[in-house]
Amino acid sequence: MDLLRTPDDRFADLPDFPFAPHYVEVDGAVRVHYLDEGPADGEIVLLMHGEPSWCFLYRTMIPVLVDTGLRCVAPDLVGFGRSDKPAAREDYTFARHVAWMWEALFDRLDLRDVTLVGQDWGSLIGLRLVGEHPERFARVVVANGGLPTGDRPLTDAFIAWQRFSQETPEFPVGRIVNGGCTTDLAPEVVAAYDAPFPDDSYTAGARQFPVLVPTSPDDPAAAANQAAWETLARFERPLLTAFSDSDAITRGGDAIFQRTVPGAQGQPHTTIEGAGHFLQEDQGPALARVVASFIAATPR
Repeated sequence: MDLLRTPDDRFADLPDFPFAPHYVEVDGAVRVHYLDEGPADGEIVLLMHGEPSWCFLYRTMIPVLVDTGLRCVAPDLVGFGRSDKPAAREDYTFARHVAWMWEALFDRLDLRDVTLVGQDWGSLIGLRLVGEHPERFARVVVANGGLPTGDRPLTDAFIAWQRFSQETPEFPVGRIVNGGCTTDLAPEVVAAYDAPFPDDSYTAGARQFPVLVPTSPDDPAAAANQAAWETLARFERPLLTAFSDSDAITRGGDAIFQRTVPGAQGQPHTTIEGAGHFLQEDQGPALARVVASFIAATPR
């Protein structure tokens, strides 16, 4: 597997991002970057980003969570951020991403009693981890995310995004993130989302992710996702949905969790107002307060 590594100087002087990098190696050679902020003995909040962002997405949430005594671990998915980037699109599969994150977070970091906060692909991969290893998780927060199995249609907005991602000759990551927000991002923030990708050769994962979402029952990931749902249908630990009010891609997906997962019953499910797909950008501190309150109200 041919791996690309974004030069460190691409991440110099990013706005509102004073966090130190940390790394583990998985699959023999793949370097995975993560942030680790807050007290070492604090309850762990696992902040998982989606496509095509990276852990920079959580920069306004981490201080709020740390101030309440929580430990925040925010990995970069392989192919994104400061993590290594396989150069060939065929090196990216749903199963491999789940395996990479399991090895990084649980084999290497040995995280336990985790509260997952998953958005976009952070939910797809994170919920597979919950489904396959529920004993590692104390709680789950799903924010503009899901776990498709290919047996029900996805939104028209997602299908349009999937088509765009495969047809566009350039993949303007910063502009894509900006387009998924209700706020207009500052130029230096757009540039920070572009930072992991010095040129188009680094975007294989970003281009491949949209076609890895199961859209039919015979998709390679459909059976494993369905098995994860069977675990979620028995998952009694607390699960909260915190979807935004202005995301056409995941709109309505919160209802599936609320009616299916036992741990979602009676929880204070909320809608984050004034936010688009990347609700961490639009309303990061508000989402962080929801997460902190949820953890405080559901002691282990």
